[in-house]
Amino acid sequence: MSTTPSTMPMTASDLAEILFTSPLQASDHPSAEQVRTAIDDRFGACGGDSSAWVAAVAQEAGDHPETFTARMRWALTTVYEAYPDLTTAA
Repeated sequence: MSTTPSTMPMTASDLAEILFTSPLQASDHPSAEQVRTAIDDRFGACGGDSSAWVAAVAQEAGDHPETFTARMRWALTTVYEAYPDLTTAA
């Protein structure tokens, strides 16, 4: 399986934003494979258009500001666990 959902370079932040907009929840305790699948599915649903998932993140931040930070932190941590080849350096 590929390490990112497309051939375009994607950062951990990009992947976390995509995961953030997926139906996966921290309480699901998803496996790395489930995380990668959810990211691939959501990326495909957005047609690879970053503005689609960025808009969804912004909408969620506005609708649920009380949970935004915790969910984004979970998404970023989970991405690093699911994609161990990513580094923290940009």
